[in-house]
Amino acid sequence: MPVKLIPTDPNQQEDKPEALLLHDDTKFAAGKIAFFQYLALIILCILLSGFWQLQVQDPTYYQNRAERNRIRTVPIPGARGKILDRDNRVIVDNHSSFSLLLSRINLKPEHLDSICEGLDLDCDDLRERLRRYDRTRPKYEPIVIKEELTPSEIAFVEAHRGQDTFPEMELIHEQRRLYARDGLAAHVIGYTGEVSEEELNTAEFARYKQGDVIGKAGVERYYNDVLMGVDGQRRVIVDNMGRVRQVIDNKEAVPGKSIQLTIDLDLQAVAELSLENRKGALVALDPRNGEILAMASRPSYDPNKFAGRIRSREWSEIISNPDKPLLNRGIQAQLAPGSTFKPIVAMAALEAGVVDDHTTAHCSGGATYYGRFTACHAKKGHGAVSLNRALAQSCDVYFYYAGDRLGIDRIAEYAERTGLGKRTGVDLPGEAEGIVPSTRWKIRHQRQKWYAGETISVAIGQGALTVTPIQLAYSIGGLALDGVWFRPHLLRQPAPSAEEPRHATVDANHLRLVMNGMYSVVNEGGTAARSALPGIEFCGKTGTAQVISKEAAKKMEVVIKDNGWFVGFAPRENPEIVAAAVVEEGEHGTVAAQIVRDVIKSYFDKRARQRRETSLALAAPAAPVTAQP
Repeated sequence: MPVKLIPTDPNQQEDKPEALLLHDDTKFAAGKIAFFQYLALIILCILLSGFWQLQVQDPTYYQNRAERNRIRTVPIPGARGKILDRDNRVIVDNHSSFSLLLSRINLKPEHLDSICEGLDLDCDDLRERLRRYDRTRPKYEPIVIKEELTPSEIAFVEAHRGQDTFPEMELIHEQRRLYARDGLAAHVIGYTGEVSEEELNTAEFARYKQGDVIGKAGVERYYNDVLMGVDGQRRVIVDNMGRVRQVIDNKEAVPGKSIQLTIDLDLQAVAELSLENRKGALVALDPRNGEILAMASRPSYDPNKFAGRIRSREWSEIISNPDKPLLNRGIQAQLAPGSTFKPIVAMAALEAGVVDDHTTAHCSGGATYYGRFTACHAKKGHGAVSLNRALAQSCDVYFYYAGDRLGIDRIAEYAERTGLGKRTGVDLPGEAEGIVPSTRWKIRHQRQKWYAGETISVAIGQGALTVTPIQLAYSIGGLALDGVWFRPHLLRQPAPSAEEPRHATVDANHLRLVMNGMYSVVNEGGTAARSALPGIEFCGKTGTAQVISKEAAKKMEVVIKDNGWFVGFAPRENPEIVAAAVVEEGEHGTVAAQIVRDVIKSYFDKRARQRRETSLALAAPAAPVTAQP
């Protein structure tokens, strides 16, 4: 039977049975349903896990986080106490200012560049500060990013906060430090600044936290715990944009306590003006109680630059300055004292019986010791000199003789007895010790024996001997007070704890001989005759100290001028004021003598004026009393 071929359409698919198609649809739908079932199960597990954490595992933690998102704490900085002089005149005050807080919870990183541009901030520095805070402080604590906002900066913040552009910004009102202009008493007062990470790791500042403003130098640092206030806080309710909706409560800040210093602003101003355009220092104190009346160091700096956040460029300029403006030369400049050391050598020689008031030495312009000729500052010599004339004319040969007979260890013993070679204990950070050389000192520090020829240099205040101006004033002041030394201090009120003075047994006749010699320096044709004060028994001693030897200067082909020193007190009996000054590269002690003279004259002029005012007040007739009806 023939087969009949039926033509087929290639595009036409063979029809499937209806039951088979229904089976495929059901299988596909079941797969989708299973997928969504598993997805719903996973989501449910995640939600249950979160619910478990929120409600069971750690509900307090998440409740606190939610509360912090709703309640913001704004710090209210406590003002530091004022610093007053001995007459209750304000040296350091506070003034109102605005600072900018940055809320790290609401911070959007993309806003930082615009904020830095609007407030003239270094963005790299700000980002580093934020990273440092993130490592050390909770996220909800805001950070102060700029102090002392200018009117234009305040306007920028207010304008952008009003537009809700930068909800992370918050203005706070606070009291900032206001220091005297031109750096008056800058080295005594010091300055404040934000505590650093290095300082937080020290015992002194361990109780503070990142962002706290502390005293960095001077009185600000030494009495930081007294001056520093206690911060308060304001709790407010904010919305999700960071806008304040309600104030919950205020905890008022507690201001720090004010302190009164022993500094006399009148004497301080005279000292600083006398040192203007010079490198040097002056320290004046009352030897009867140790009160520091003036302490000036030049060059100086402006502490107001540190009251806010000092710019990196300005800080680099200060610390790279070769004149070291941050150095308090009054307590930190360790320099050879030159001939101002001779009264101490004279006292040691008298006490040791090496010389007496009749001992003379012949000065022909120098003397030879241990095979080396050592010159006197007077090239033609002084002829035959006794102790009094040796002090008045500062004859080196006489003290070569006395020092050689004393020996270095006896010189060191008496120098240390007067307070040299160790800190005075003044209430300022960073005081230097100075150096009083001896055989033991050289073995310990240089691993060498002491040579007798070295004693000749020390006897005239040269060689390895170094002192600070405060040590020299303290040392000579105690000798002038018959061997009684009161610790120098700056705090007057609240009164420092009573401290017994240090005593040393010295022969009164020997003291009289040395003090008479210092009187002759100023009043009887001595080296400081131009500094005499009519009507005031002003005593003192000049000193000229080489920085390097003349031989070394020649080899280096440089000209380095000598340092000029002077230490003086008044009156001769029961002195009320003693002052020591050094002028670096001043060449002669007479330059320093004029500075000390000006300060001591100002002291007695002020006392005379106060006596006149008191007398006039007592002599004024009492106001008539009007009878009441």
